[in-house]
Amino acid sequence: EKLRVSEPSNAYDFGQIINAVNATKDKAACADLLTITDPKKLPVLLSNKLEGEILLIFIQSLEHYVAGKDPGLAYQHLFYLSKAERFKVVLALLSKNEKEEVQQLFDLLSESQSDQYSLEDLESLKKVYEL
Repeated sequence: EKLRVSEPSNAYDFGQIINAVNATKDKAACADLLTITDPKKLPVLLSNKLEGEILLIFIQSLEHYVAGKDPGLAYQHLFYLSKAERFKVVLALLSKNEKEEVQQLFDLLSESQSDQYSLEDLESLKKVYEL
């Protein structure tokens, strides 16, 4: 049963969807959520709820479902994710393997062309992700 995802109107709705997505590890549903959610709203929608496993399922969903189709959108989400509350804390707690997953997504984006970011943009965002 695929999780149905509709655009969250507030942080509470977003949190409920994230919890459901996380419980089932449904990366396709997470990708749907990220596709219909305006990246600029991410910090507000996440509120103070960013956790390591949420960051990871976002990264995995972006890598496997979004980056290939819309690298610009994947970049925007990475950019605004880094503005979320608790981002630095969560980043500091990632394991070496988890960091490698983040690196893979950046590698994928650097191989893709998009008018939404330059390689310089990508490099400076990598520094924010401490890669």
